[in-house]
Amino acid sequence: MIKITAVFVAVAALLFYYMRDMEATPTDAAPASLERLAKLPNAVEESSGLVALPQKGLYLTHNDAGNKPYLYKINEQGKLVETIKLNLNNEDWEDLTQDDEGYVYIAETGNNNNNRRELKVYKLKPENPQQVETIRFTYEDQKQYPPAKKDRNFDVEAIFYSNGSIYLVSKDRGRQTTAKVYKVPAKAGEYTAKLIGSHNIKAEITGAGISPSEEKVALLSEGKIHLFTDFDSPETFYEGTYNEIRLKDAGQTEGIAFEDEETLVITSEGGNLYRYQL
Repeated sequence: MIKITAVFVAVAALLFYYMRDMEATPTDAAPASLERLAKLPNAVEESSGLVALPQKGLYLTHNDAGNKPYLYKINEQGKLVETIKLNLNNEDWEDLTQDDEGYVYIAETGNNNNNRRELKVYKLKPENPQQVETIRFTYEDQKQYPPAKKDRNFDVEAIFYSNGSIYLVSKDRGRQTTAKVYKVPAKAGEYTAKLIGSHNIKAEITGAGISPSEEKVALLSEGKIHLFTDFDSPETFYEGTYNEIRLKDAGQTEGIAFEDEETLVITSEGGNLYRYQL
């Protein structure tokens, strides 16, 4: 009996010290997670682009090709706050970005068949939607309209703004292996979009966002975030540290934006609004 008691005491002591050490050791940060915030309003049938407005919990989005040329202001509960009607054509709107002066940029850059000879980015302030500037461009490396199917990498569904320029990231419909990065000035005019780099990503990129500090760039594809950090400049983000993040059960994710340095908001064509904590 004495031996049994001694063994019990020894085991209890070991358990005590083990639990004490567990409590004293700092735990790892909670794992990153995807939270479904809300269902998008009925007016947003096919969300394709997204920006997080300076007023916390408010976002701008729009519908994909062939829909009305409207921007929709929504809140994090998925309620439609305002509809901003534009006197434009929505041939194939694909993404949104914004600058620090309050301008929003609409990517009229959808190019499913890679045969569009003039692509556009519209620049405007949401509070003054009738005054729109147009940035027109073609790609410096596109010579055929359309190119052979395997070379169809001239569709852009992802843009972000930095330091007076718009960066455009291609959706590789040909090989699904390479995201090319182009650059055009963020002011009205006609330009040749300069090819400045690329990254091997085995996915079709559908959205882009840059963090407030410009130290992170997030690209989006169906069910995945492609996060870049530790780069020298936004212009060379694709040379930074790359991390692929899977979004379980998020569906066809299309729009992405940074709410703050550690928080992303995402929309899907399935009609959902998500928040993702890095």
